[in-house]
Amino acid sequence: MISKSAVLRLLRELIIPRWPSLVLSFLLLAINRLSGLVLPFSTRYLVDDVITRGQHQKLVPLVLAIVGSTVIQGISAFVLAQVLTKMGHRLVFELRERLQRHIATLPLLYYETNKVGSLLSRIMSDVDGIQNLVGEGTIEFLGGITTTVAALIFLLMISPLMTAVVACFVIGFAYLAKYRLRTVLGIFRDRRKINAEVTGRLTESLGGIRVVKSYHAEARESQAFSIRLRRLLDSMLVQVNINSLMNLAAVLLMGILGALLWYIGARSVMNGTLSTGKLVTFVAFLGYLVTPVRETVTIGSQLTEAFTSLERITEVLSEIPENEDPLRTISIGPVQGNIVFEHVYFSYDAGKCVLHDISFRAAPGSVTALVGPSGAGKSTIIGLLAAFHKPDQGHVFLDDVDLSKVQLGTYRTQLGVVLQESFLFDGTVAENIAFSRPSATRDEILEACRIAHVDEFVERLEKKYETVVGERGVKLSGGQKQRVSIARAILADPRVLILDEATSSLDSESEEFIQEGLKFLMKNRTTVVIAHRLSTVRQADQILVLDQGRIVEQGTHEFLCRLERRYWNMYMRQRGMEENLFVAPGA
Repeated sequence: MISKSAVLRLLRELIIPRWPSLVLSFLLLAINRLSGLVLPFSTRYLVDDVITRGQHQKLVPLVLAIVGSTVIQGISAFVLAQVLTKMGHRLVFELRERLQRHIATLPLLYYETNKVGSLLSRIMSDVDGIQNLVGEGTIEFLGGITTTVAALIFLLMISPLMTAVVACFVIGFAYLAKYRLRTVLGIFRDRRKINAEVTGRLTESLGGIRVVKSYHAEARESQAFSIRLRRLLDSMLVQVNINSLMNLAAVLLMGILGALLWYIGARSVMNGTLSTGKLVTFVAFLGYLVTPVRETVTIGSQLTEAFTSLERITEVLSEIPENEDPLRTISIGPVQGNIVFEHVYFSYDAGKCVLHDISFRAAPGSVTALVGPSGAGKSTIIGLLAAFHKPDQGHVFLDDVDLSKVQLGTYRTQLGVVLQESFLFDGTVAENIAFSRPSATRDEILEACRIAHVDEFVERLEKKYETVVGERGVKLSGGQKQRVSIARAILADPRVLILDEATSSLDSESEEFIQEGLKFLMKNRTTVVIAHRLSTVRQADQILVLDQGRIVEQGTHEFLCRLERRYWNMYMRQRGMEENLFVAPGA
């Protein structure tokens, strides 16, 4: 649970820059509410003086006063709506922008432990939820209190006895409201969590729609979504029950209060202690008291929900960005690419070590291949090299500098990554390639495309390099997406290069094209390759064979084959499988 001080600190950050607008809004609201009291206040003089006593000369001034107060009320309401609405929209824009920018700076581990749908819910739904805190909700809440206090003063001036009765009922209603707000606060917190789960499941289902349809799992996905949606509905129904009970209690209290006031007021008029005009005025003011009280309770619920959203937003903003690590103080210049892993141990979860005493050296310009079964630790080594994680024990050095102490911006601008699953943004081919270096010229982009043989298929597209590839590059084939990714890495001109089996998504023709691009890309760069097909790493300077988080063999392809141990067995097994692909069934 996030601390209240952190929540209040964020609230101050939101309010302080907007205090001039908030003060103006409150002044406009005070003018609006007080001008609205002119009508009930004039009722007394209309009944007692104009109608009862025949002082007809007061009628026109009373009418003019009511018209003038109505004009003031309308103008102040218009200006107030302009100020509050625009301020609220700007708040949502700025906070959503700040939240997205902050989430983008968080370490990879945060994304591994939080679903994308949950993060989307924080950025979109939760930010919308707090608009009332610094905007219309807060002002209306304060305005309701202002109207209530003013109405109580006028009521007290008319009849202290009846005002005392009203005050007792208002206090009773306030206790009911306090109970309701305390109850719904927990409901709002649970609902936000459930809503994040619903959004997360829906995001996963839509993102993996090809897999869903491939296995005819539409009904199962709908059922899984419905289960979560049912929990959201149940939470809403509980709140509806609480609101209904509160409305019932309010109606009963108001009904009993009205009956008591009519009885006391009628007796006072008959006894001569209260005029008819004052009684009518008292009843009119009572409406201006009761309505704001009920509105205040409703707005209080909105503010309670907003505070719940604020807690969730504060929780995210309290996460420390990876580039604000106090240990990362070293700014490195152009790197040579001398990589050293020295007795590295690492675990994602406490007590479950996935890397054990990993030690190796990759000389500048060399190629190191990582091979081994799934779960052997290959991707974890890559994650440490990319500075996504830090070792639990041991060190990763880059040019004799501990990578855990290097400022990430100075390192990652010299790092190139081509993953097995190519990720493209919903933009043009040119925009996706220029993502690694937005300042690149058109000629530099075209040269990278030529080297990676992207031009070979782009020239056949209708809009060529301005073709929009769709979400996650859905309009391109797997091989085409991979070539775009390699062109992107070529354009970045990195000193350290990570390849996660970069040719795995290519057919034989595309692979032949791309090998030339990879040779260019790897030239004079320190390259670490995750290899699933051992035939692609025969020319590596060194091969690390991993198993259960340990290096079990190390050497060149020829050396490891001469050993005839684990690597040789893996290589021969894969070679046999590849040869069998060309043997016809039953041959």
